[in-house]
Amino acid sequence: MKPGRLQFVPRADTLGGMAVPASAARDLPPLAVAATPGAFVAAIVQAYQQRGMDPARVLQRAQIAPIQWQGGAGARITAWQMEALSDGAMRELDDEALGWFSRRLPWGSYGMLARASISSPTLGVALARWCRHHALLTDDILLQLAVESDTARVTLTERRDLGALREFCIVSVLRNLHGVACWFIDSRLPLQSAEFPYAPPAHADAYGVMFPGPAQFHAPAAAIAFDARYLALPLTRDEAALRVMLQRALPLTVLQYRRDRLLVQRVRQALAADPSAPHSAEALAERLHLSARTLHRQLREEGASLQALKDEVRRARAVELLQRTDRPIKQVAQAAGFVNEKSFIRAFRGWTGSAPAEFRRASRMPT
Repeated sequence: MKPGRLQFVPRADTLGGMAVPASAARDLPPLAVAATPGAFVAAIVQAYQQRGMDPARVLQRAQIAPIQWQGGAGARITAWQMEALSDGAMRELDDEALGWFSRRLPWGSYGMLARASISSPTLGVALARWCRHHALLTDDILLQLAVESDTARVTLTERRDLGALREFCIVSVLRNLHGVACWFIDSRLPLQSAEFPYAPPAHADAYGVMFPGPAQFHAPAAAIAFDARYLALPLTRDEAALRVMLQRALPLTVLQYRRDRLLVQRVRQALAADPSAPHSAEALAERLHLSARTLHRQLREEGASLQALKDEVRRARAVELLQRTDRPIKQVAQAAGFVNEKSFIRAFRGWTGSAPAEFRRASRMPT
């Protein structure tokens, strides 16, 4: 990949054309897994055909056999193959957009967007700049960042008919933006939703690995949504890091970031939403779109543990009820997530040095 070229390719849960569990795929080298739908290869081939050019040479260099893109819904290629194909096609077509837009994007266009955003103090400012400057590249689509309540949303509005390359364009633009956002803050950025304004394609199963969150089809517009608190995170990259990344962007952006800089807050919020629930690691991990093993590992890397966070939330809930209500101790125990009063009393004494009843009396004594 040439310096200044920014390109992102999704990870996947298949290896050598054979399905593997998602948990196992996380441990595979990202360039070795076959995840990119063959339909995207077909889209690049169509871009060649629209310009009266032959894609045979670039397909051969990327070692892509016809069955890998003509083999139906299950056809997949690896990230390495997609990088080689895209790099060659961008040069031969002289278009970083690979035919998505009504005018070609000159070499280095997306690198320019990254440079315009890298000096931003926070991710929110960086994404706002990315969206604004993207309009300088093309007016065929419009990217907009908005925050409503606790949710940030980047919406892609189509301003013209994108034709046969519509899906490839929408997926690529949103995936690129999400990938660079993760790179800017050096963190996972879990999605609350990835929304697409068309029916599920035959390869819809690939969306679950291209976007780390639930995919929704038949949406009013294309968009990705995520926790708005990520917008306040400062960028961890500088111009020097950007120059290195642009020399070969793909390996840096397809890797799954091990760290989620807001994971502790997200876990605490999920626990507090229903303190009386048991909150097994498996159920909580599924809610956060992680495996239980990954949840435990990432919390450990952040100096936390699931049990410690559970205790923190349970203690806060118990203290609140003891201070503000007259509920019987048994009911307080249940509301704080304990199966019986005895285990609650033992835990509460360990937290505060007092039994719940003693704590209640002391907290209500006049000072």
